[in-house]
Amino acid sequence: MTQEELDALMSEGFDDDLEEKETKEESDEETNEVQEETKEDEKSDDTSDYKLDGKTSWPPPPPTEDHKVVEQLDDVTRDSEVKATEIFDKLEAISDFIMQVENNANEVLEVAQKDVEIFEKLVGKFPHIDIFKERLESNKEAIDKINDLISNAQMSSDEIMMIMDIMQYQDIHRQKIERVINVIRTLAGYMNSLFSAEKDDIKRVSSAVHIAGDTSTEDVVSNDDIEALIESLGKK
Repeated sequence: MTQEELDALMSEGFDDDLEEKETKEESDEETNEVQEETKEDEKSDDTSDYKLDGKTSWPPPPPTEDHKVVEQLDDVTRDSEVKATEIFDKLEAISDFIMQVENNANEVLEVAQKDVEIFEKLVGKFPHIDIFKERLESNKEAIDKINDLISNAQMSSDEIMMIMDIMQYQDIHRQKIERVINVIRTLAGYMNSLFSAEKDDIKRVSSAVHIAGDTSTEDVVSNDDIEALIESLGKK
């Protein structure tokens, strides 16, 4: 075999090895991509963890005062009832003030109407006296303003009554929340009764630390450790 034939043979073998290596690397890359996609799919399909703002949050919030739902709802209903009562009291006080204004305006209106009657008679008897005409006109203007004042007071009273009617919905919402509280408490009692048992937890067998197939259990004793322990006990 000549040197040229030997070089050609070596070159062919090197090319074959190079092609096999490149093929193997491409296959490994495809396998890794498939494994990564599979892991991502498994991670996305896992709904056992709580999700909060796109991030995994485990365990759920602890049962502190800030996270006790029923107690918070009780606070809402109690505060809502107290504030609604205060609002009703303020509206009733405003309504009383408006009624007093309306009564005083009616009394002033009667006086102005009597003055108009008097000045009309005076103008009829003394048509050339300008002061009587001026007082007559001023009293008529005063009557118009008093009528407007009484009308505004009556409309204000009507608006207050409408506000009181609207506030009735506040009490309806409070009753709805109380009904939700009762349902939650009933469900809580049912779940406690459903999962209750006569045997105390202290009398139960402790849970296994590791089960066959677990991959994430910490502080697991291996078979070699168990055999070494048995052997040491045998020597004693």
